[in-house]
Amino acid sequence: MELDFERCYRAVDSRDQRFDGWFYTGVTSTGIYCRPSCPAMTPKRQNVRFFPSAAAAQGAGLRACRRCRPDAAPGSPQWDVRADVVGRAMRLIADGVVDRDGVPGLAGRLGYTERHLHRMLRAELGAGPLALARAQRAQTARTLIETTELGMAEIAFAAGFGSVRQFNDTVREVYGTAPSELRTLPGRRPAAGGAGTITLRLAYRPPLHAAALLDFLAVRALPGVEEVRDGTYRRGLRLPHGPAEVALTPVDGHVCATLHLADMRDLAPAVARCRRLLDLDADPEAVDATLAADPALAPAVRAEPGVRLPRAVDGFEMAVRAIVGQQVSVRSARTTLTRLLQTAHPTPTPDLRPVDQEVLVHESASPGHEPLDRQDEGWGGGAQAGGGLRGFLTAAEVAGLPDAAFGMPGGRRETLRALARAVVDGEIVLDPGGDRQETVRRLLAVPGIGAWTAGYVAMRALGDPDVFLPTDLAVRRGGAALGLPDDPKTLEPYADRWRPWRSYAVIRLWRAA
Repeated sequence: MELDFERCYRAVDSRDQRFDGWFYTGVTSTGIYCRPSCPAMTPKRQNVRFFPSAAAAQGAGLRACRRCRPDAAPGSPQWDVRADVVGRAMRLIADGVVDRDGVPGLAGRLGYTERHLHRMLRAELGAGPLALARAQRAQTARTLIETTELGMAEIAFAAGFGSVRQFNDTVREVYGTAPSELRTLPGRRPAAGGAGTITLRLAYRPPLHAAALLDFLAVRALPGVEEVRDGTYRRGLRLPHGPAEVALTPVDGHVCATLHLADMRDLAPAVARCRRLLDLDADPEAVDATLAADPALAPAVRAEPGVRLPRAVDGFEMAVRAIVGQQVSVRSARTTLTRLLQTAHPTPTPDLRPVDQEVLVHESASPGHEPLDRQDEGWGGGAQAGGGLRGFLTAAEVAGLPDAAFGMPGGRRETLRALARAVVDGEIVLDPGGDRQETVRRLLAVPGIGAWTAGYVAMRALGDPDVFLPTDLAVRRGGAALGLPDDPKTLEPYADRWRPWRSYAVIRLWRAA
């Protein structure tokens, strides 16, 4: 990745937080690397190098700044936007694929040899897949050290390290101190929620229109899986090593996140999925600048800056929602899905969380997280509401349900079963590392899935920022409300002016409707 020195240096000199996560500033005179918005004195030009990733900076022998904590910067928005192999690889690494399956597993998922994948990542990011995964392991380890009372050996393996020695060496190299010394830093407070509980904050690039996110999720919330209450979104997750629950509360400057994990090895994938769900790595200023250039959308953008694209923690879940939602209202789709879930799981799942302790927000760090050194008002008590939330059904579970469980026309039921079988067999990949174009092509080959359904899945499950749904009734109504043409044949070519952010335009049209 080419980094223009003058542009990067101006961003550092102005401490522009919009560039946090886009690149990292290495200071050769001090041996540290920082985020662009680091409040320290601007280093001299001759002492500065710029890196496209934290792993590249670490590979150059630099350690993370303890003041600005560059490992807590939001992720680069290009990894969510880009549909190429490097973008897909970065999304899979963030989801912990290298830790679980190694580099061969990552290369196999992407359809490339290990050597060629390494070459591509080195050219773009200055580091190979192992180095990128190692940087993430270090960030995960720091979070566990600072937010739990786990022993160092337990943390080492939970963070994905192959040995305690490798863990010790990496932490010393990345943070310039021993793991035990990180645990004694001022302001550290372990989570009060019990074993398996981690509380941290998720960074994002402002602005963030939190109300739009919560409104969208609340209308579609499925009982037993998710809920929105008192400004907090809670849901159950199915993670690689076990179930989990998460509570997400947007506040000024960050999102408070409390994770209740059955297995600490799931910390990195849980965080990656929460960030993806809330679209926290987006560049809202770039999106809004494009949409605001259209006079029809400009007033809405000025009134509500930072509207995000709600995505998904589970691609299969989103595909099921899309199929059930064909040609019916959101309320009707929610009722059908609720019946499906209740039939599949008639008994409530046990609550993973203790209910007799207040959840404290404390200092922590991990990819996209920043330290908290105070308790946020209104957070502690709210985290105990609800409970018993579980993840959505798996593809295998849906494929095995009896006819009576579906409560929908036979054709739609068979479409769901065909999708489930294709996912189980690996014919359709709905995770963030899938090839978007290939996935859409295979979705369209499933009987009962048309352009609207495939587009909806691409937008929310695969995170494609440039999907438009011209036949969607709410999109047409929103267009009419803003004085735009509401005929699909006219509206679709009009929407070309919103590229490459048409998915965000869809969200705004839905709000206008």
